Parts: sequence; C-alpha cells; structure tokens
Amino acid sequence: MAAIELEGLTKDYGEVLANDDVTFAVEEGEIFGYLGPNGAGKTTTIRTLLGFLSPTAGTARLLGNDVTDESQLLAAKRRLGYLPDDPGFDETATGRAVLDLHASLKGDERSAELLELFDPPLDREIREYSRGNVEKLGLVTTFMHDPDLVILDEPTSGLDPLLQQRFNEFVRTERERGLTVFFSSHILSEVRKLCDRVGIIRDGRLVTVEPVESLLDRSGKFVRLHAAEAIPVDALEIDGVHGIESDTGPSDGTEYAFTFTGDVNALLAALREYRLHDLSIEEAPLEEVFMRFYDDSGGSERNGAGLAAGTGTADAGESDV
Repeated sequence: MAAIELEGLTKDYGEVLANDDVTFAVEEGEIFGYLGPNGAGKTTTIRTLLGFLSPTAGTARLLGNDVTDESQLLAAKRRLGYLPDDPGFDETATGRAVLDLHASLKGDERSAELLELFDPPLDREIREYSRGNVEKLGLVTTFMHDPDLVILDEPTSGLDPLLQQRFNEFVRTERERGLTVFFSSHILSEVRKLCDRVGIIRDGRLVTVEPVESLLDRSGKFVRLHAAEAIPVDALEIDGVHGIESDTGPSDGTEYAFTFTGDVNALLAALREYRLHDLSIEEAPLEEVFMRFYDDSGGSERNGAGLAAGTGTADAGESDV
C-alpha cells in the first residue's frame, strides 16, 4: 500500500493555481523528495495532505485514509510526524515544556534517544533559541512518538553541516526500520544523499517523478576541456551538447564547459583532431539537473540563471516553500 497517494490534486485560489492536477504516490518505506523553488506549490501540497487546506479538485490519501474525511484524517495523524518550515512554538515556553505538551498529545517513545542525537537546549525559552535550535527541537517532536510516516518541510534549513549529516544518517537508519519519509526541499545536495525518488514541481504542476539515479543519468555529464587553441564552434555542434561556455586566456589556450547528454564516444571522436591540455567528464551536479527543469530556454547555465528564471516564474500567491 502507498503511504501517500495524490490523484488530480488541485488547489485554485482564483488568481493563483497553486496545485494543478498533481498526481503521484509515495510507497511505504521510501524516502521521497519533493523539489521546487519557493512558490512552486510544495507547501500547498503538504497543507492539503494534512487537512489544513481543502482541495478544489482531486483526492489525497495518507496511509490509506482520505484526508477530506475528518475521522480518517485523525486516524492517519496518529501515525504521522510533521515538521513545518516554521514550527511556531510558543516563544514564552521552554523547550522542555514544549516536549511535555507534545508527549501528552501523541505519546513519547523516543525522546530520550532523540535528545541525545539533536541536543536542543531544553531549559531555555524558545524566544532565546537560534533557528538551528528551533529546528532541532522540531525534529525531536516530529519523531518522538515513533510515527510510520513523516512529512518534513525544509527539515535542514537551520542546521549546521554536522547536524545535517547527523540528520541524514538518522533518516537513512529509520528507513531501514520501515519509516516512510516525504520531504520538500530546494537543497539539492541532501536530495542526492537521501532520496529514493524525487518529484519536481513547477508553477503548481508536477514536471516529473523518477528515481534520483535515473534523473541524473538522463541529465547527462558535465564536461570541462582545456584546448591548446580555440575550437571552431561548429566542431562542438553535436547531439547532446548544451549550454557551452568558453573562456580564452591570453596565451594558454581556451577552456570550455558544457552539459552533455549524448554518446561520449561521439564527443571524443569530434575532439580527436584538437590538441587538449585537459579533459574531464563527470556526473552533472544536481544543480544543473534542477536548472534544466526550470530554464524556459531549455539550456543549462552554470551561473545559475536557469534556477533564477524558475524562481521568477513561481506563483506570487504562495510565498512560502
């Protein structure tokens, strides 16, 4: 059984179509990344799944329960952990008081273990917390009742690199125990490290759902080459070359960089007649992959223009992720 199912999910605010016929499923025991820039529609999907918003059309199910049916939604939430982008804890309460409240509402099987792992300052008031400490307390409250499914909205945005690594290791271990994880993110490096599959959303519409490795394979390789002299433009006009950038130095030849989705042997054959100082072919960074879904021109710009273009086209009506 799928842990999360969406079919034709639509949320129309009138001037803004925040989710437009979104359909996908997250399998039990899977880590699923939901990607897109701010305003793409990620948080609308999450809020609809949790019953905070009513869909304009379509259906959604959590752990087999219809989210538009109040009794079924409550049954699902007993087995659910949720961490919003802004947890909104009472700033006058201490961390310990927050934990006690959550324990009284949903139980507490694992807080001792989680406190040792994430270590928020429990005896301080929330108003004195840094963004990172709020996130650490939020992680404890999310997992303390040992849920079957967790939904996380930008879960590592306030964590330092060491805590991010600790979080990643924890989530991978929990998946081995059978936990299902659905998280939204625009931090592509953590997607590579964690996810089994990803869904990419743009302007409220789902662009693709596929395994991370398939996404990377389909997105090709990143090529850097340093030629002794300039290579004619038409020599690099072969199938699979995208977004060529070049830089000619005063005396040491010309450097080129581009994404390549074609046959590597064909590329090497095209370059054979030129004297090269250096050539490297490596997996395209996930940032390049992401930009190819958000650059309307279809190109891949190393300076980030593609991603900026994607952010610029996002719905103005949804400011949060």
